[in-house]
Amino acid sequence: MSAISVENLCKTYRNGVKAVDGLSLRIESGEIFGLLGPNGAGKSTTVRVLATLTAPDSGVVQVAGCDVLGDPHGVRRRIGYVAQASGVDKWATGRENLTLQAQLQRVPSATITARVEEVLKWLDLLDASDRIVKTYSGGMKRRLDLGMGLIHQPHVLFLDEPTTGLDPETRAALWRDLRRLRQEQKLTVLITTHYLDEADQLCDRLAIIDHGKVVVTGSPAELKKKVGGDTVVSLDDVYLHYTGHRFDAGEWRE
Repeated sequence: MSAISVENLCKTYRNGVKAVDGLSLRIESGEIFGLLGPNGAGKSTTVRVLATLTAPDSGVVQVAGCDVLGDPHGVRRRIGYVAQASGVDKWATGRENLTLQAQLQRVPSATITARVEEVLKWLDLLDASDRIVKTYSGGMKRRLDLGMGLIHQPHVLFLDEPTTGLDPETRAALWRDLRRLRQEQKLTVLITTHYLDEADQLCDRLAIIDHGKVVVTGSPAELKKKVGGDTVVSLDDVYLHYTGHRFDAGEWRE
């Protein structure tokens, strides 16, 4: 069974904007899968539907074996969601943030302390766990965000532009954390990003979305090979080939 299955998803907002128009994709268990596309392409709307934050107009959408309309509570129990904006309380400690999130996610009381300790250690935040988050660096805050999305051991993790604003070294460290998650916990990760190098280096497969539809899906290497043949190309060239216009970093910002 696929971790995420989307068939002919459609979503139109009240202002008449058709955000998603017949989108279909499948994401296998244990994959790091990327969604790429310009502002307004439908990436964020798709993720919001998958996370049960907005209802689709039509289509069949299943996450971790649960239907988003038929069993939204089942979906929520099985997913973690890390938004682009940080959700941590900067006036609480790292340990307090994780403990509160564990309680909100109904982690059994008897296991919360051990689970928080495990996550802090895994994210290399144990030494800073009893400091207030206001004193954390940007990279530490982002790792804490990741920990809050993982505290209840979800089957699927949604990451909305997780490395925006981070320096290259911190971005690379977060990539290593995500690869380790996939390897050690077989976690499925769906990531939206406007960094082409991030999609190229991090994602097992990716989908380019334009005007609410999936234009092409495949691994970064497969997509570059289809476009370039024996010539080395970049994902920028792939994007140009399938959408008709070149990547503009500004327009990718959601």
